[in-house]
Amino acid sequence: MSAVQAVRSRPVLRRWLMVGSAAILWVALYSVNLPWWDWLVYDVAGLDEGSRLGSGVHFFFYDSVKIGLLLTGIIFVVTVLRSFMSVERTRAMLGGKREGFGNVLAAGLGVVTPFCSCSAVPAFIGFVSAGVPIGVTMSFLIASPMVNEIAIALLLGLFGIGPTLLYAGAGLLIAIVGGFVLGRLHVERWVEPFVFETRLRGRVIDSTLGLTWDDRIAMGVEEVGSILRKIWPYLLVGIGLGAVIHGWAPEDFFAQYAGADNPFAVPLAVLLGVPLYSNAAGVLPLVEALHDKGLPMGTLLAFMMAVVALSLPELILLRRVLKPRLIATFVAVVAAGILVVGYLFNAVLA
Repeated sequence: MSAVQAVRSRPVLRRWLMVGSAAILWVALYSVNLPWWDWLVYDVAGLDEGSRLGSGVHFFFYDSVKIGLLLTGIIFVVTVLRSFMSVERTRAMLGGKREGFGNVLAAGLGVVTPFCSCSAVPAFIGFVSAGVPIGVTMSFLIASPMVNEIAIALLLGLFGIGPTLLYAGAGLLIAIVGGFVLGRLHVERWVEPFVFETRLRGRVIDSTLGLTWDDRIAMGVEEVGSILRKIWPYLLVGIGLGAVIHGWAPEDFFAQYAGADNPFAVPLAVLLGVPLYSNAAGVLPLVEALHDKGLPMGTLLAFMMAVVALSLPELILLRRVLKPRLIATFVAVVAAGILVVGYLFNAVLA
């Protein structure tokens, strides 16, 4: 290698060393996040892991860091990948006649990514900013928290193959159809404009052609900072609300007013589920307890789906990137699907 080539290679080597170091640091921080807060909250602070205060404080700090890291990593990677393909080309590839197939793929991807509703938001932002059609992205946002392998395994152990297949099939169907309907409504106009913008060094650019690797990395870093600055208040409010209601469930009230003899039990189950915050695995013990008290399976599945797919903290997080009209439409479409599933299952399994 000549002296000139050696000099030219130094910036390249420095750049990839910095990127590699950042990636190693990200993985390390994500790996130690849970044990760190376990130690700090339960061992150092002495809070009871089984109490609502202890679990709520732990939830707030752990999830704040986790979602912040997910936002940072996903937005950076997606922005760099996006720089190789224009938004218009991505939409053309995934939209139009392929949109229905895209909804199926997005829902399937959601199943194998065991995110809770708030953790799915970073991936949602990345997909939308990459130009993936909003309807396809909504299919992922619905399926990811609602149906995952952990929930399927636990349901299978608790209730057997029948209810498990019904739950998984219904969740996928709601995600696919709900996303497709939202896509047909052309709700892109209700997404905040900054999500679609491609910026480089503070300026919106129209084309990604001719960008260098330094440009692409700069875009990724800038996009991370820009989005985090815009959504951090919503992030903390949403996670804070989730921490307050974490682990709380009105079991006695539910058993009293959402029984088999109440024709409005399914809508009530959905209304009760929205303010709560849990993943599918976390809410299953309550579902099992209520099932033992005689509540119909359709009502319980509707409650479970509402908890994991329509949580209030998730909607608060989404508010920074979606306009209220789209959030309301999203809730209406998903809730309608959940209600249909609840009543149908109650009728079939009666």
